[in-house]
Amino acid sequence: MKMSQFEPEKCLKDMDSASVLVVGDIMLDRFVYGSVERISPESPVPVLSISREKSMLGGAGNALANLAGLGLKAKALSVIGNDEDGIEIRKLAKELGIDTSGLMIDDDRPTIVKTRFLAGHQQLLRTDFEKKQFLSAAKEKALLQKAKEQIGDVQALIISDYGKGLLGDDVIRTLIKLAKAKNIPVLVDPKGLDYSRYKGASVITPNKKELAEATGGLPVDRDEDIVETARKLIKQSGVEAIVATRSRDGMSVVQKRGEPVHLRTKDIEVFDVSGAGDTVIATIAAALAAGAELSDAAELANIAASIVVSKVGTAPIRRQELLDGLNGVAAQAELCSTEEATENAQRWKAKGLKVGFTNGCFDVLHVGHTSYLAEARRKCDRLVVGLNCDASVKILKGEDRPVHDEHSRAAVLAALSCVDMVVLFGAEKEGEDNTAIALIEKLQPDFYYKGGDYTENEIPESQAVKAGGGEICIMGFTDGHSTSASIAKIKDEAA
Repeated sequence: MKMSQFEPEKCLKDMDSASVLVVGDIMLDRFVYGSVERISPESPVPVLSISREKSMLGGAGNALANLAGLGLKAKALSVIGNDEDGIEIRKLAKELGIDTSGLMIDDDRPTIVKTRFLAGHQQLLRTDFEKKQFLSAAKEKALLQKAKEQIGDVQALIISDYGKGLLGDDVIRTLIKLAKAKNIPVLVDPKGLDYSRYKGASVITPNKKELAEATGGLPVDRDEDIVETARKLIKQSGVEAIVATRSRDGMSVVQKRGEPVHLRTKDIEVFDVSGAGDTVIATIAAALAAGAELSDAAELANIAASIVVSKVGTAPIRRQELLDGLNGVAAQAELCSTEEATENAQRWKAKGLKVGFTNGCFDVLHVGHTSYLAEARRKCDRLVVGLNCDASVKILKGEDRPVHDEHSRAAVLAALSCVDMVVLFGAEKEGEDNTAIALIEKLQPDFYYKGGDYTENEIPESQAVKAGGGEICIMGFTDGHSTSASIAKIKDEAA
């Protein structure tokens, strides 16, 4: 396939029927958030008052999360401990639609957990709970047997090496041999200085620093340096190609044969590069599995990386984001999913902006709504509106509501200059939580606005707002305007 014939949108669609196996050290990344208001009297260290915790897949699990976000069938092959953290990894993976049949229990080692303690967006401390050791002979044999069973059902293999002991030399050698026998591309996220242990791999994806270290300190600053250094590494390690990630300089694709390709990044605001390497290897593997050539796959991965580094914290790529990036569409849409809204709120707060939040049905927008929203926006830098979904409105207002469906209501709200983002929430059936509490816990707004016909004690979301460090703001009430009154007036006039 020539580059001119590459159809990225078709490639993304073809990922629906593709499958990728990830073998590597899977971890649990835990984030503990809070605030610091005093120094401990016991020792000159800050006291973190904890408000919430969040866990996500880490290590090889981040590559899996990126594959899931791209819509592929992602398969995990790794070991976890016989503990609660291992149970949580399995649960998180299943929620993402990842095949967890290859997650094996190892009683001799605990689940790897990395815990980060943050005050606001400032990391105070990271703790690593792990036991680095190679697998027992029996466990290694079981792992490779699982690999033999799964390798025939995938179109690409990722070896995600974090140096925790899962991937010994014999395991890596056998995995590459199994894949090559079935003509399946092998991509390696490398660790250490000796890349000859990855001999026969289709692609390795070192960053610029790792490329220099693996070649004894050869230069990697200019395009020509990258090409010369990569070709020496290809020759000495026996791999077929290197995709070197170069931060703001993009990435370079250097193959054993053919001309090198240098891919530049657009001018972007970088918030966090953690996890970008996993996004790159996952996107390349996904595109190769869907039938793309390496240079085209790398071009997709370069766009994906530019998207994820603009997010706050480790966050995987999603197919729609990549499609928007290809089409030049702004990453932030007016109507966002909960995940997109959370990422946008985190990005705004990281820039020092104050985020306000309000919620409601907004069924028939009237002057009371618009004056209230405009006032709210004047009191913050960004205003997020939580919009009750259609089912939620029916539960609250009755079977004849809403008058307008959720997408119509969202479009009208998003058209207001005072609204920066709209996100749907609410119960789908009677008896479920129909408040905005879960959404507020994710967004953690600085301000929560409610109309003047409420008191703070009557607001069910108030505790969630305060727990996240937010402030309740009771707004003015525009008398004589309500949705119910508007609907009644329309009905009377129609009669």
